[in-house]
Amino acid sequence: MSPAPNVIHQTIVNNCSFKFNLHFTNKLCRLFSAPFDVYLKSSTGGQKVNVVQPDFCIVCDEKKLDSQGCIGAPDLVVEILSPGNSRHDLHIKFDLYEESGVKEYWIIQPETRVVQVFSLQQNRYIGLRPFTEGMQVESELFPELKVSVDDLFLHVNP
Repeated sequence: MSPAPNVIHQTIVNNCSFKFNLHFTNKLCRLFSAPFDVYLKSSTGGQKVNVVQPDFCIVCDEKKLDSQGCIGAPDLVVEILSPGNSRHDLHIKFDLYEESGVKEYWIIQPETRVVQVFSLQQNRYIGLRPFTEGMQVESELFPELKVSVDDLFLHVNP
């Protein structure tokens, strides 16, 4: 059994969840945090289905939700890097999310306090400039969604 996420990881998940819930209250999109299964199939036509549990995701199409989780790509996925999962989130999940059509992918890096946002354009992720302390993370997919990097790292000691 894998160890539970550490305190820093869980603090960032809670901070992100709080900010996203404030934004998406009374909107059609739904927010989910791990453990929550997402079933992804390659948009290139493969038969293999991959099951992932993103740290946090937003699903705007209710038809993708069933009693088991999300069938198909969420609209936005957030992953928080941990020392043991950096390669997996930066390479394997990056490629999987891009290939399956996740429209926006945020990677939060606690060690450097950097947030990277990747926007799916013509089936390829385009990276925005990195967001660092003192900046507002801006979503391409949800232009009205702006989250302070400082708020994401609230109560996370340097």
